[in-house]
Amino acid sequence: MNLIRPVARFIFIIFLLTVPSRLHGAVLSSAPLTLDDAVRIGIEKSRALEIARLDRDMAGQKIRETWSEVLPQISASSSYTRTLKPSVLLMPPNQSFPTGVLETSSDNAARASIDLRQTLFDWSAFAGIKAASIVRKMSEEAYRGAEANVVADIKIAYFDALIAKEQLTLIEQSMARWEQSRKDTRAMFRQGVVADIDTLKAWLSVENLRPELMQAENRVATSMTRLKNVMGIPVESGVVLGGKLEITSASYPADVATAYREAIDSRPELRQLDYQVQAEGEKVNAARAEHFPILSAFGKLESQTAFNDGTSYSDAKWPASSAVGLQLTMPLFTGFRISAKVEQARIGQLQTRTRYDELKSAIRAEIEIRVLNYRESQKRIEVQSKTISVAERSYNISRLRFKEGIGSRLELTDAELQLNKAKTNYFQAVYDNLAATVQLEKALGRRVAK
Repeated sequence: MNLIRPVARFIFIIFLLTVPSRLHGAVLSSAPLTLDDAVRIGIEKSRALEIARLDRDMAGQKIRETWSEVLPQISASSSYTRTLKPSVLLMPPNQSFPTGVLETSSDNAARASIDLRQTLFDWSAFAGIKAASIVRKMSEEAYRGAEANVVADIKIAYFDALIAKEQLTLIEQSMARWEQSRKDTRAMFRQGVVADIDTLKAWLSVENLRPELMQAENRVATSMTRLKNVMGIPVESGVVLGGKLEITSASYPADVATAYREAIDSRPELRQLDYQVQAEGEKVNAARAEHFPILSAFGKLESQTAFNDGTSYSDAKWPASSAVGLQLTMPLFTGFRISAKVEQARIGQLQTRTRYDELKSAIRAEIEIRVLNYRESQKRIEVQSKTISVAERSYNISRLRFKEGIGSRLELTDAELQLNKAKTNYFQAVYDNLAATVQLEKALGRRVAK
């Protein structure tokens, strides 16, 4: 009995520790996965975002490191020396030192000291602190950019999986219609209404769709694998999509100029370059500051002892000494090193400004392309939504005419192709609209909703 209770308690604890992971797996395998769920999970598990988070944390530590240049520096040191062969001082022989050799070292010696140094003025260090603070802001914008890329990849992968699923459904519906047509053709053949060749064509229509069905099933599987991969979850996780290909109700700028102004104010990579220009300016100041003197204060507290064997350590004397002072360092000539560093920093700042202007130009072109793509996809949706109803009506009329023996197999085939093409084009237009929406939001630099 004494052994059973600890074992049972251990099993119960292990069960409690494993329940959350089991429940999480159950949620992934049973609950429908919406687009918002996919984005949330991806943000939590993305390795790219984890790297960006670590870069942001590293920038914070770099700020602490630069502050150390102006904070007090305190160090302690100690040493012990055991004399193996004493040091001597050679003197002329006399009555006191007949040999002329005077031992000057003790058998044991020890020293302990505390040193303090405080920078009072170092303009280069203060410029470095400002630059490090700006680098922290750059890392924040870099994280935003990485987050936007991850979210866009997840949304596109989610829409890819949705359209692959819809395409599979369209092929299954087409096969079902052709299967029904094949049954109708057989009945009509037995009645002598159609020829034997019509039954063969009906059979071929069904069988010719099977390779497309296999390809569609494979596209569904591969798109789901890509989705799980960009979400950062195991590819063997069971995921059921809970969304549909439908138009979103978000609002976007009506013209390119308005969209461009929003992008200029919000794009993280542009803000990152803007901060980099400021950081490069602080580097210029830091390089110029090396021409200025550095003033620092220092202090020292030291104690030492020396004693021969036979003397107790506690009886040894530890006289203490202390000192404080100021130190001024002024560079007079450094072989043009400082002026070269200043010019390098100025050139680096000019390069960053040029990249900033180049990125603004690229953003202007990207915004125009994204807005045009978004508008074009909206127009195609309007056209294709009307085409589907007409194609469905045409197919129903053709099928009825064929069953009554007044329509041809060619007419029915053409109506089926038109219906399938209309639905395919409609879903493609909706997919293109959703993808254009994602790209437009990314181009505008809109923040990810938490």
